[in-house]
Amino acid sequence: MVLAVFAVLVLFATLTFDRAQGAEPAGPQPLASAQDSTRADLGGLTEVDRVALDWSGDPVDDFQFQTSADGERWVTIRRVTGATGGEQAYDVSGIGRHLRVLATDRARQQDLDLAGLDVFGRAADRAAPAAAADVVRVAEFLAECPYSHRKPDDPIVLPGMPGASHMHSFFGNDSTDAHSDLGSLEGGRTTCDPVSDLSSYWVPTLYDGTREVEPTGTTFYYLGEGVRDDVIANIQPFPRGLRIIAGYSKATGPDDNSSARWSCLHHGEVPPGKEFVDCPDGSMLESYLDFPQCWNGVDLDSADHKSHMAFPVGGQCPSTHPVPVPKLRQVLRYPTNSPPAQLSLASGRGYTMHGDFFNVWPEDELAQRVRDCINPIIKCGADGTP
Repeated sequence: MVLAVFAVLVLFATLTFDRAQGAEPAGPQPLASAQDSTRADLGGLTEVDRVALDWSGDPVDDFQFQTSADGERWVTIRRVTGATGGEQAYDVSGIGRHLRVLATDRARQQDLDLAGLDVFGRAADRAAPAAAADVVRVAEFLAECPYSHRKPDDPIVLPGMPGASHMHSFFGNDSTDAHSDLGSLEGGRTTCDPVSDLSSYWVPTLYDGTREVEPTGTTFYYLGEGVRDDVIANIQPFPRGLRIIAGYSKATGPDDNSSARWSCLHHGEVPPGKEFVDCPDGSMLESYLDFPQCWNGVDLDSADHKSHMAFPVGGQCPSTHPVPVPKLRQVLRYPTNSPPAQLSLASGRGYTMHGDFFNVWPEDELAQRVRDCINPIIKCGADGTP
């Protein structure tokens, strides 16, 4: 492995292995910390943005790039499928002192036969934001997306079938209907602040008796919580077009839905619950819903619309879903304090609360917010700044 730091602070770490008989390694000599052709010690905490591979033989067609600060705890920063062999370069985004290439199927790790591994990036500098007195150390940015419209449509679960769903309340993209796809949503308008967020968010409509009740507070938080700090440092932006569902519309009891809860605004003395809660006069009914934050690194959706995503375990993403993405937390505030028995969702009781997310953030805007807010653990507003 070779580590060279240029004057412009661009770091270029190279591992080169010449298989020819008696040949000396090409280029500068490896550092003593070199381990093997699938792993590089970058000499210090590094922001990695590109990795180039040179395959000796047939490539492993499903592998991951992982980084680590200590060489023991690893975080996937990109999963690659369909590798074609030869020389290949990949854009990545991650931070760590170590980088490795890992076969997704661990039994194929021995088949990772690389002639060269080149890692590009720059020395990491996370110290500057800490000097600002007003920086809050919470990995967060948000979008405020007021109510847009209602339709008995669901473009994720029942695409192309208008009127086939229970009633949904939509937020953000104002064009969302049963026929929506990435292309149509990109041409829509939004209720969101920031206006660059063209994503679509929807939930089952809330009823007070027979009257529809729409939330007057609609905040969508993008968070880094739920995983270790080294995982937060390597959280990746959602891929464009990713669809995620949280909650369970077919729940038959409170224990069937672990990610949704109801509470009362400014009344912490009322215990939150998975069923509707009885809020005091003058309060508002709140709904909190957390979305899974670990992606399998390949699929934008799945047959059951859930299995391509997972929740973290023990502060990190499971090996089946190795790519950490922001945790989306949906917070809705409804202007009602009617008795729980009088309330219902279009999907049923309060424990059937669920939410759908169709990502249409511009890639550069989402990447900036993840880089400047989530990764360094800084609380940002809707504009993506502290």
